[in-house]
Amino acid sequence: MIRLEHIYKTYSSGDKTIIALDDVNLHIPEGAVYGIIGRSGAGKSTLIRLLNLLERPSEGQVWLQQTELSALSETQLRHVRQKIGMVFQHFNLLQMRTVLDNVCFPLRLAGLKGAEQRARALEVLELVGLQDHVHKYPRQLSGGQQQRVGIARALANHPQLLLCDEATSALDPETTQSILRLLAEINEKLGITIVLITHSMDVIRTICDQVAVIEAGKVVEHGPVLDVFLHPQHPVTQSLLSESGIASEGWQDLAEQTKGRLVRLSFKGESTSAPVLSQISRQFQLDFSILQGSISRIKQTPYGQLVVALDGDLSRWTEIKALFDQHDVLCEVLRA
Repeated sequence: MIRLEHIYKTYSSGDKTIIALDDVNLHIPEGAVYGIIGRSGAGKSTLIRLLNLLERPSEGQVWLQQTELSALSETQLRHVRQKIGMVFQHFNLLQMRTVLDNVCFPLRLAGLKGAEQRARALEVLELVGLQDHVHKYPRQLSGGQQQRVGIARALANHPQLLLCDEATSALDPETTQSILRLLAEINEKLGITIVLITHSMDVIRTICDQVAVIEAGKVVEHGPVLDVFLHPQHPVTQSLLSESGIASEGWQDLAEQTKGRLVRLSFKGESTSAPVLSQISRQFQLDFSILQGSISRIKQTPYGQLVVALDGDLSRWTEIKALFDQHDVLCEVLRA
């Protein structure tokens, strides 16, 4: 649905040139929830603003479906942007207007008549669970409710694409989860593609199908969330996972106290609950020690990793490895 091809974005500061984005190439599939994660200053907010051309690239092309946005005039862009909703970190609501008026605002700009505006606004406010708050003002709402107004406003014009720029970072953990559940429901019910900027791996794990990791203006890793979480390749990704408590760490000291072959087992889906280790222990008469482990979910899919020491007669390793493969458990040898 969205393609970024060789995107560069530079700024001038005095006699210096600042590179905000450096040869970014991304493909965001239609209907996906796509996460973009990075530390402060990595370039992720610049990247999301390029998706609706609020920022124009210095070089490269931005494609939405078959339309090259970077080639459109401002008049043409205004028409396209009506099909791209945006949700902001700090809500950006009109404080002197009611909830209903806030949601009607983009519909008014789109040229809808008053009755049409009201009907559509009430429809999306019911979708986000605010049908009983239409005549309240933003100051009378909680932070989570204000963000729901922002989401309703972003959905008002039937967008194909919803951009969320740190949409949950100003909220407490419980409210964050409720907003993420709402976005997941919107994606499932309406089929809207969602691109979500965040600094939290927990947000990525909860809602996203795919993820791109950005550092110093470069996309350093991208792919399905399960693959990136289970097998992070770049040090930045590994660090972000570790800081979130998701990566398996702390087993190195224990490994020095154990005998046998040290392996990392990665599993997902049905293999998460399968008694694979017990079966291998009985069949091959091996002892095993679990040095580190975690089981969690990415959206609705369970996944996990274990670091295990296997001790005993390992001469039948090819058969042992084949049994892991049979159960769709990836076995990586960390110490022979």
